[in-house]
Amino acid sequence: MFRWLVQMAWRDSRKSRRRLLLFMSAIVLGIAALVAIQSFSDNLSQSIDDQAKELLGADLSLSSNKPLPDSTRNVFQKLGRKRSEEVGFASMVLFPHNNGTRLVQVKAISGGFPYYGTIETVPASASKAIQIANEKKIRHALVDDALLVQFGVQPGDSVKIGDVTFYIAGRVNKMPGQTAITTTVTPTVYIPYAFLDDTHLLQRGSRVNYRFYYQFTSPAQAEQWAKKEENHLNKSGINFETIEGRKESTGKAFANLTQFLNLVGFVALLLGCVGVASAVHLYIKEKIASVAVLRCLGAKGWQTFLIFLIQTSVMGLLGAIAGAALGSAIQFVLPTVFGDFLPVSVSLSLSWSAIIQGIGIGLLMAVLFALLPLLIIRRISPLRTLRSSYEGDTSSRDPWRWLLYLSILLFVATFSYLQSHNLILAVSFTGGMFLAFTILSLVGYSLMWAVRKFFPTSWSYAWRQGLANLYRPHNQTLVLITSIGLGTFLIATLNLTQTQLLNQVSFTGSGNQPNMVLFDIQPGQKAGVNALVKKYNFPVIQQVPVVTMRLAEIKGKSIESIQKDTSANIPEWALNREYRVTYRDTVIGSEKIASGKLRKVASPTDTIFVSLEEPFAKRLKLKLGDELTFNVQGAIMRTRVGSTREVDWNRVQTNFLVVFPSGVLEQAPQFNVLVTRTPDTQIAARFQQELVTQYPNVSAIDLGLILKTLDEILAKISFVIRFMALFSILTGLLVLASSVIISKYQRIQESVLLRTIGANRRQILLITSIEYLFLGLLAALAGIIMSTASTWALAKFVFETPFVPVYMPLAIVALSVAILTVLIGIFNSREVLSRPPLEVLRAEV
Repeated sequence: MFRWLVQMAWRDSRKSRRRLLLFMSAIVLGIAALVAIQSFSDNLSQSIDDQAKELLGADLSLSSNKPLPDSTRNVFQKLGRKRSEEVGFASMVLFPHNNGTRLVQVKAISGGFPYYGTIETVPASASKAIQIANEKKIRHALVDDALLVQFGVQPGDSVKIGDVTFYIAGRVNKMPGQTAITTTVTPTVYIPYAFLDDTHLLQRGSRVNYRFYYQFTSPAQAEQWAKKEENHLNKSGINFETIEGRKESTGKAFANLTQFLNLVGFVALLLGCVGVASAVHLYIKEKIASVAVLRCLGAKGWQTFLIFLIQTSVMGLLGAIAGAALGSAIQFVLPTVFGDFLPVSVSLSLSWSAIIQGIGIGLLMAVLFALLPLLIIRRISPLRTLRSSYEGDTSSRDPWRWLLYLSILLFVATFSYLQSHNLILAVSFTGGMFLAFTILSLVGYSLMWAVRKFFPTSWSYAWRQGLANLYRPHNQTLVLITSIGLGTFLIATLNLTQTQLLNQVSFTGSGNQPNMVLFDIQPGQKAGVNALVKKYNFPVIQQVPVVTMRLAEIKGKSIESIQKDTSANIPEWALNREYRVTYRDTVIGSEKIASGKLRKVASPTDTIFVSLEEPFAKRLKLKLGDELTFNVQGAIMRTRVGSTREVDWNRVQTNFLVVFPSGVLEQAPQFNVLVTRTPDTQIAARFQQELVTQYPNVSAIDLGLILKTLDEILAKISFVIRFMALFSILTGLLVLASSVIISKYQRIQESVLLRTIGANRRQILLITSIEYLFLGLLAALAGIIMSTASTWALAKFVFETPFVPVYMPLAIVALSVAILTVLIGIFNSREVLSRPPLEVLRAEV
């Protein structure tokens, strides 16, 4: 029986193979996206394993944000057989070549780091410049390529850091473990450790990171030492990282990225499967007469069902294989797409596991969606051979259809869970996809109902016929609105989100809002910096003192005991971090009291009541009246929670997690922060040049530069997501093209009838254009409305910023989608216009 079924499927497909291949091609791009991402992920994971040493540059790395005691430093100096030290901090630098200034990350390095991998520099010989400069006491520096490009500086020029001017020995293209996106956010200047003290930049309150690199006889020795000393290092607030640890963290980060991109690619596959279901639906409607004849000859319903299931399964398998082959080829383009995010060089090869997985998923999805229209074959009556209009055999409800719907939802949820390993995210993704498909389906049904209900009888013939095509038999309204609408939704959401983030930063610095922050101002520099600000007629919007301290106890329990208590459930960062606090008796514009009140200190014996940011107090599980003990640079200070505040962190203000009352910290070692506003970038540049010349340790954060940097980062991220969204958009267009081609015979018949009763080609072309214009516009509008709603939700619940819609990009997207839909519809319908009526009429006879 199976042999007979296969023979019948083969024979029946002879006249339809081209169409079968066409509608199965809808899944090719979705499978290609999945296979490309998974193959690239497998190769990237292997490359991370192979280049793990180069990622860290050493066998062991120890880091701390506070100076180490001499006893600890002496122990560290005996570790390994080779060792290097790095001191990193933020500072303003000046390029004397053109007086350009910018806040950068300065790293002073000693020793022969990196021990694995190389520093990629131009010229290549400059990679050892820092090591040689330390040995020979030469003032040479290396500068990130992005920073040199920004200021038009070349190797051979100079850079002034603090009180020292360094010769730029070369440009750094890549450091071990560094990515291009990292240099965009924090461009770095590397200097010899021997000249660190000469810069005079490390002042009280400066945020400094101390890092030590070690090379052991073998990486296993570093792992053993770190495991043995882990508890001691944690208690001392010292972070450690080994090769295995860096490999694991890097692999996890990119695994999360590829899982997200796999879900985006899966959306393209879902779109393609919608096209499969629609195409098979049309195909089966044309085969009803053949099925009825087979039933008359004695074939059972399940046998005829299996004949067409074999056809669609074979075509699904071919489509999946083609998609896997295309995806394997596309992965060789991905290193260019992801180049700015990759810390390693990726060696590409075929990933058979990704190929087999892609083929399996493609085949299963194609069969699941093809089964939806195939189910009616089981119930086609032999009576159809005599009464072609008889539909009683397929009009009743089929319980298997609901089981199939449930199977599709379960498969989508299972796939998303296997990608994310997060049940909530899997359910959210499945629910979101279901909601999107439901909304777009309702839009399609509503369009057909509205056109039928409120048919414009007074309009011209071409318009009436074009609108009637939206609900005619064999119409593609539902599938086209779903596929085109979902593609529009993806690309519009991406554009809106990027614009929303950039607009928020711009809004924050607009009007009379501050746009520059000066920090690390020492007490003795306060008057001079204020005078410089007034010299340029900048307003002093805020000037606040900042004191650094650490937590010593929470509600009478020491930090060490809380860390040992696994039931405490307090974030590690909150226990170990260095807190920067201020003191005042009033709230500022970015704050409001959530509970309690600010309490002043009248005498030295009064209880000190501090104010905490409300979410921070909840993380520490604190309520009003609870005790907190701080270590203020060696002095123990006991306080109680007097109030909590809601803080708007999006405002350019000096916001703090902890605020002390006045009269407590005035004598503590501190520095100042000044907030001001500059009228334009030219004046701001001149101000920063004079600032870095007179006060090299004072740093300036320029909001304009932040906006530019954010724009660059979002552009790079958007390029990656757009690349993946392109698969969904192309799949939607492919579904559109295949739907038009598959329904071509029906359209040719309609065209012949219209031309027989006197319609000319211009009228038929206009009718086709009107139909696809409505489909494209409505699908685009539905996608844009959904994207607006989703961007609003992201702005409110994720970014916590006011939503400001931008209409012009949305209008451009809607118009582009509508025009593209019309052009594809007309291009694929050109045969309808060229076929002579007599040819079709003879075929009918």
